[in-house]
Amino acid sequence: MKALILAAGYGTRLFPYTKITPKTLFTFSGRPLLDTIICELIDAGCQSIIINTHHLYQQLDAFLARQSYSIPVTTRYEPEILGTAGAIKNVEDFWDDSPFMVINSDIITNIDLKDVYDVHISHNHLLTLVLHDDETFNTVCLDETGFVSGFHPTTPFSPQSNSFPAGSKHRQNKDTKMLTFTGIQVMDPDVLDFIPDHVFSSCIDLYESLLSNRKKIYAFTSEAFYWKDIGTPERYKEAVFRVMASEAFDIAFPDGTSKKISRKKLKGDGSDRRWYRLSRGNHTMVMVDHGIRMQPATNEADAFIAIGNHLFAKGIPVPKIFLHDAFSGLIFLEDLGDDNLQTVILNTKTTDKILSYYQSVIDHLIKLFVKGNEDFDPAWTYQTTVYDQEMILEKECRYFVDAFLRSYLGLDKHFNDYAQEFTAISKRAVELSSYGFMHRDVQSRNIMVKNNRFYFIDFQGGRQGPIQYDLASLLIDPYVALPRSIQDKLIAYCMKALARKITIEPKRFLAGYTYCALTRNLQILGAFGYLSQTKGKKYFATFIPRAIATLKHTLFSFEGNPFAKLTSTIENIL
Repeated sequence: MKALILAAGYGTRLFPYTKITPKTLFTFSGRPLLDTIICELIDAGCQSIIINTHHLYQQLDAFLARQSYSIPVTTRYEPEILGTAGAIKNVEDFWDDSPFMVINSDIITNIDLKDVYDVHISHNHLLTLVLHDDETFNTVCLDETGFVSGFHPTTPFSPQSNSFPAGSKHRQNKDTKMLTFTGIQVMDPDVLDFIPDHVFSSCIDLYESLLSNRKKIYAFTSEAFYWKDIGTPERYKEAVFRVMASEAFDIAFPDGTSKKISRKKLKGDGSDRRWYRLSRGNHTMVMVDHGIRMQPATNEADAFIAIGNHLFAKGIPVPKIFLHDAFSGLIFLEDLGDDNLQTVILNTKTTDKILSYYQSVIDHLIKLFVKGNEDFDPAWTYQTTVYDQEMILEKECRYFVDAFLRSYLGLDKHFNDYAQEFTAISKRAVELSSYGFMHRDVQSRNIMVKNNRFYFIDFQGGRQGPIQYDLASLLIDPYVALPRSIQDKLIAYCMKALARKITIEPKRFLAGYTYCALTRNLQILGAFGYLSQTKGKKYFATFIPRAIATLKHTLFSFEGNPFAKLTSTIENIL
């Protein structure tokens, strides 16, 4: 058996994602769909494969060049797309005297392709189409004997789609059975005589020609297999979920017997990511959806996966990642429940208990800072590799001016109004800081509590940076509003515990902490302004007064009022 994989189409229904990635390289569990199809053909006994290409063909050639398949796999570039039947005719020199298989490159299925081929060679008809019941695409008409009788027009035809052209011939009555063409077919070489040379021609043209010449088209039908095309972003994401969720549960809970997986959307926070709790039997896990990759550069999902696996391997309390696919943006991880540090602290009445909880978190934070920095690869980061002056100025100072002062408060203020002060703040924050691994968003909602243990989440913004910043993030967190007296005790506790790990100079550490608390405060207000004003998440606005009060306190702690312009602006807000 030989096979043709149809992969020349633009994937128009998958735009904008197919602008940078051909749909046949869309992945499932990190594995390109093309590789899955090739391996399934090999398992079915295929001896040689050819792939027609056009859109982003260089990526397909590069991918195949990196593989070592047990059979020849080649490509045939089409300068102009020839259509599905035209592609079959265009590789006429590739075929031999045996029946051959043609398969679309945008489908996911568990059907046994060898069974399909064996069924075809068991009858004496020129063509076998594999059909499936899918209401979205049920356009193939079957007669009372189970053979294909025609095609019901629904939507305009596209070269690689499973839909058929308006105006195509069809033989249909009220009792006609309708099914979907899966994109899998087996042909006898004589079929090539019904395809014109060197012109665009669709498989529908071929099928109509066969029917017009009284050639029967055999329908292979079965309800015992899974099939879905990935022709739209929604169908791709659903297919990835179906395949990966089951695999993730098998990895996490190999003794599970239940097969049904339920999905419940969880309430989001400041991020645009979507979170779900998945259940199978008595087991649960969490799935986070970052969205399909939009650009080739390292993105948030890449960082989440790489940094999360790194921290887990270092023994730092983060959720275990069971399975991931960076292209689709789906990540399946350990379920840490619904309780976070904010919930625990707001329900704790005694100061000693609050101190105890925070001391435990700080112990973990120091481990995160020291162990997380070991073997850390800056290439894992998706924004900046290090917390430096440029990042402070752009992602915190400018963010504060644009998102909070201008957008949220409506003030006629500009970054340049404070440029000199911002430069001094950023310079001192970098100079006075102790650098290691930096989480960058250590606040009470990003610390989960399960079985009296604390876990860090949302670590995808990690990079090399100061522990003072993470400590400030934890202590000035507006969601909890720790009293100043408790903050001071915890700063002292952190300094003492950290001194057992690295050399620090207390006065310098405290000065660095103050500057980091200032830059973090600017970031907090920028984020709250953006989320409440631009994103419409008004809930975040309730915490703005606390953040302003903290910023005032920090600014007033500097001797001689070195940041007079910023201080004056803040004084006049509330």
